[in-house]
Amino acid sequence: MVDTRFFPGAHKYWHNGKLYDWDSHIVHVMAHVVHYGSSVFEGIRAYDTDAGPAIFRLQDHLKRFEHSAHTLNMKMPYSIEEITDAIKLVMKENRLRNAYVRPNLFYAYGNLGLVPKASPVELTVGCWDWGAYLGEEGLENGVHVLMLPWRRIHHTQIDMHAKLGGIYVQSNIGATFARQHGFDEGVFLNLEGRIAEGPGENIIIVKNGALYTNDVTESILPGITRTTILELAKDLGMETHIQPITVEAFLDADEVFFTGTAAEVTPITRVTDARDRNQRPEEWKTYTIGTGKPGPITRQLAARYADVVRGKIPEYREKWLTFVYKDAEEARQYLKDVDVERVTKF
Repeated sequence: MVDTRFFPGAHKYWHNGKLYDWDSHIVHVMAHVVHYGSSVFEGIRAYDTDAGPAIFRLQDHLKRFEHSAHTLNMKMPYSIEEITDAIKLVMKENRLRNAYVRPNLFYAYGNLGLVPKASPVELTVGCWDWGAYLGEEGLENGVHVLMLPWRRIHHTQIDMHAKLGGIYVQSNIGATFARQHGFDEGVFLNLEGRIAEGPGENIIIVKNGALYTNDVTESILPGITRTTILELAKDLGMETHIQPITVEAFLDADEVFFTGTAAEVTPITRVTDARDRNQRPEEWKTYTIGTGKPGPITRQLAARYADVVRGKIPEYREKWLTFVYKDAEEARQYLKDVDVERVTKF
């Protein structure tokens, strides 16, 4: 049996049209993806609602998934409709109320040249019960981030709209470095020396009541949660701007927060500057964002987002939610003895 402590609630996964027990091993050690990171993926969340679990902005995620596959020269073996059905099936099989859903398309066993000319494309879909990426305390009180000494991959080097498995090696390095030095997360600058993004999150700053975020030309993946928050902010009458963010503007902001499917809306309340590789950690300078506590706009948008994803605001319900079950009664029958509480952490 495999250890599932970091995959609670996971009992089955879907691979190439079939369901498998979670502890099944079907990817060969010489699969192309194992050696070169030749995969594309999505991180998608489903939340419990009054009609059972609903997947947030599923079609937007799957459209990006399709674009990512095209970027990696992959021919999609399944349609978006078929992947949608697979995700719903896996959700039902694992009987989850809240879930993190991971479709992964990859070059499998065939050849090990850089060009996967004999490696077939395979698809896996898994889901499990995953809590707040940066912790529930981070959501409530804010996180302390490290401004990293490495620059984000540049938008002229690769299509930044695509979620490519191999690119996340850089995210791994940055996030691990930050945590090894006692910080909650890292922040990358771009080659121009301006703010880019976190290892797996976009960044929005608030100044004088207005929201500012950057775009793909600043070397970011323009995230789905980012676009959600910008739309919610506009609907609430807030002013929004998309433009480059300097380090000075970042540090002088009234409020700063991460956005991401995993991170949701996580306030950033302190920043330590490790840009200078010649400095020792004891020489790094720490800055407080605003009052050092999550600000009112961050809290308002976080609460609004939480209500939207749980189907509590009608105008976004049909627009952004894909329900796993046909109606509330079917959901109750499937999930009548499933614990409502989300108790796990990333």
